[in-house]
Amino acid sequence: MKAELSLEAAPFSALSAFSSLTLSGPTSGANDSGTSSFTATFSGSEILSLSSLEQDGAAPQGYSPQAEELLEAIKEAKGAHPDYGIKRIWTLMKDDKGWQVSEKRVKAIMQEHGLTEGGGGSEVNDISGGDGAGRKKGEKVATKEQTWPEPTVPIMDLFPQKNFPVGEIQEYQGLNAYRSTKAELKEKEKLETHVLEEAREGAEVHRTCRKYLRSIAKPGELMIDLCEKLENKVRELIKDKYPERGIAFPTGCSLNHVAAHWTPNSGDKTVLQYDDIVKFDFGTHVNGRIIDSAFTHYFNPRYDRLAEAVKDATNTGIREAGIDVRLCDIGSAIQEVMESYEVEINGKTYQVKPLRNLNGHSIGPYQIHYGKSVPAVKCGDQTKMEEGEFFAIETFGTTGRGYAHEDLECSHYMKNFNAGHVPLRMSKAKELLGTIDRNFGTLAFCRRYLDRLGCKQYLLGLKNLCDVGLVDPCPPLVDVKGSFSAQYEHTLYLRPTCKEIISRGDDY
Repeated sequence: MKAELSLEAAPFSALSAFSSLTLSGPTSGANDSGTSSFTATFSGSEILSLSSLEQDGAAPQGYSPQAEELLEAIKEAKGAHPDYGIKRIWTLMKDDKGWQVSEKRVKAIMQEHGLTEGGGGSEVNDISGGDGAGRKKGEKVATKEQTWPEPTVPIMDLFPQKNFPVGEIQEYQGLNAYRSTKAELKEKEKLETHVLEEAREGAEVHRTCRKYLRSIAKPGELMIDLCEKLENKVRELIKDKYPERGIAFPTGCSLNHVAAHWTPNSGDKTVLQYDDIVKFDFGTHVNGRIIDSAFTHYFNPRYDRLAEAVKDATNTGIREAGIDVRLCDIGSAIQEVMESYEVEINGKTYQVKPLRNLNGHSIGPYQIHYGKSVPAVKCGDQTKMEEGEFFAIETFGTTGRGYAHEDLECSHYMKNFNAGHVPLRMSKAKELLGTIDRNFGTLAFCRRYLDRLGCKQYLLGLKNLCDVGLVDPCPPLVDVKGSFSAQYEHTLYLRPTCKEIISRGDDY
């Protein structure tokens, strides 16, 4: 059978029944009469070749998919084969779909979107040159799993390919919505892989350790024991080695009206009680990339509403944060949400108030407070957030006055990041400064840490370092006695294409 029809008539797949085909149509040029046309005849075999391009919507051999199309195909393949690693997924894309795509590209997308988990025991050659180098294809590799109820496996051993879990991803909104699809920003983001790997490792240590802390923080436990168990677990799971990795600052375990910066000094006998509400605030770091995250822990359900208010306020701050967002706008949104809650404790109703002088903050390498403050109330700060910045978004809610002041014995200290050379006359101060430089640098520390290092009779030397401005004391911050406060905090990173809440977990 022979057919003759115009160029726009039908898709090639509808023409495979014809033995020959003649196509005709206008060309882009024009002859002297103002029109031009062409005629082309195809044999039956050529028709079948053309129609095969559209069978089942398949792309032609050698087709290079767009990033979004490749990601969706990888997700579909992982859903069908959750145990497949990078190499097997790449083989599916290359052989089954006939796509022209490199293993390196598949690897990059799977790592970026956290799709490499579950494939560690499938093929050792998932990543060329990695831990599987030298093994035969298909040879199984034993994947480690975390131990519970007490975690003992270092996080880096669980993820030898550094494919640490990705935090919660939130797309930019409004004028920045274009960032999620802009190709050059995606390429720029690839240059920051090492930054995200370091931050995500610290975040996974934090998630694992806080899960462990929740399991052991029970009424009747000494606060100092809880802090030391937690800190020792952080050191174990992060493979503590200054300055590369370790604890970013001492464990805050502030009780009731005490909002922040309290940790027990050596010999403290404070016991956790059923009616206490405690703010656990601790940090980790890998190569100075600090993860600062906090949560509220309690046993008496009367605090449910207070904790809910503060968690909602913190999540509001996270949602409002973004590139070019003014800090004052974030504070206004936080205050509105926080003050919309009321809580009843011991028969008395309180409006939940934000502690207005305790703020979130930007974070820099080895510097917990990097210069920008994220308010929890409406203010006039027109400073904007910028691409590439880390922020700790934290809020404190209280049943008290809503203003924190310094009180109680100081336990937290931190070397002044901008302090220059200061001549010291006291030998104890010189000796202590050397210990601080070798073990903490500009990261915060507490007196228990100095005791752990074997320092003796150092209080006068420490006071001297504070007096000359080399070390800053960070006393506990409290509201009025008899009030109750709660805290939630997360670390986020303003990536070029999206916002990643790195410390987010299943718990909060």
